[in-house]
Amino acid sequence: MADDKKKASKADKAPKADKPKAAKADKGGTEPKKRKDSGAAAGSGPKTQGRPAALGKKQRLRVLYEEKVRPALMERFSYASLMQAPRLEKIVVNMGVGDAITDQKLMDAAVNELTQISGQRPSVRRAKKSIANFKLREKQPVGCMVTLRGARMYEFYDRLVNVAVPRIRDFRGLNPRSFDGRGNYSMGLTEQIIFPEINIDKVGKIRGMDVTIVTTAQADEEGRELLRLMSMPFRQR
Repeated sequence: MADDKKKASKADKAPKADKPKAAKADKGGTEPKKRKDSGAAAGSGPKTQGRPAALGKKQRLRVLYEEKVRPALMERFSYASLMQAPRLEKIVVNMGVGDAITDQKLMDAAVNELTQISGQRPSVRRAKKSIANFKLREKQPVGCMVTLRGARMYEFYDRLVNVAVPRIRDFRGLNPRSFDGRGNYSMGLTEQIIFPEINIDKVGKIRGMDVTIVTTAQADEEGRELLRLMSMPFRQR
């Protein structure tokens, strides 16, 4: 009997197996929420962020250049290669804001208007030196400029020649001689309200701008023919 009691007491003192701990419930008696996997759904690979996709459709004037303008230029000037044919390289739009010396709000308004016109944020141009007679100090903002390339260049050129320029008051055509000797064309606009993006009711002051169309042409004749085939409304002599 004594031996049986000793065996029973030893069995009671033996360590008990650990029971699996149950998941703690949240306050309020609800089950804990399962964490969502940060990865993609099962069966799909990891997602990577790259460059935004390009426009699915080419610009209208870009298609016109590749299909009609470039073959016509090669036939007219007898180019041996496609790369010799002149093309649009960039368009530079410059707006002077000289009265911004006294009021910074005028510069902000000009930057916003040029952004609406070009679809791209312009850079503020500052004075390179101080001029006492004009009350101008070095590095003061005096204008804004934007350079357009690629798709935005073709879109702006399309709106310029087909929408904005025909809205000029008493328009009779652009000067066909405004070339710099290297096939680049410059033109001046006296009002920014000719662009339909500008709301006339919110315009504080009428401002002009300079538009420079830079091409890869080697001579004025080549640049003039390029712009003429791309619907530039030159004045008829």
